Amino acid sequence: MKNSPSGARFRGGIDSIRREAPKIGGSFAVWGGLFSTFDCTLLALRKKEDPWNSIGAGALTGGFLQLRTGLRSAARSAAFGGVLLGMIEGVGILLTRMTAPPPAPVPMVEMPGPAPITGKGMAAAAEAPVGLAPSSPALEMPEPVPEAGSSWLPSWFGGAKKEENRAPQAGAQVLPDDRFAPPAMPDFGASEAQYR
Repeated sequence: MKNSPSGARFRGGIDSIRREAPKIGGSFAVWGGLFSTFDCTLLALRKKEDPWNSIGAGALTGGFLQLRTGLRSAARSAAFGGVLLGMIEGVGILLTRMTAPPPAPVPMVEMPGPAPITGKGMAAAAEAPVGLAPSSPALEMPEPVPEAGSSWLPSWFGGAKKEENRAPQAGAQVLPDDRFAPPAMPDFGASEAQYR
């Protein structure tokens, strides 16, 4: 449009676009094809995909297209292509980091251990020897199942005698509470028949 005569600037610009577009499009197609070829070749040789492949492909493409004009011009064009692709890759990485969502918070995992001591258990914990934890409700002896000969009917209507909680057997040994050990299983031993 700038070089066209007055009164025909718009028509001159359109004619110039129609005349030059195939040349510029063809040059860009050649550049894109060479860049993709070098990029895939570097990917196959290096066995990893990172920004250095694109930077190297840009440098090789710029140098290869200027080989006709001499090695000095090809080296200059290769350096320009590498710097240009390095800037493009850097801006891409920067935009990716800026637009990425913040990392999700790590959920807190509670460690296994004894239940917190409150109320009356606090006094028992103060009286317990050092290194021993107060008895845990999970370690209490289970209630015995009624024997086969006893009647279950009175227990439904409240007429059965309430059995007192049995204390641990004399032979049972109370060990210190291990924070990471699973709860102890009841010792069936010789009285296994009463739990059937």
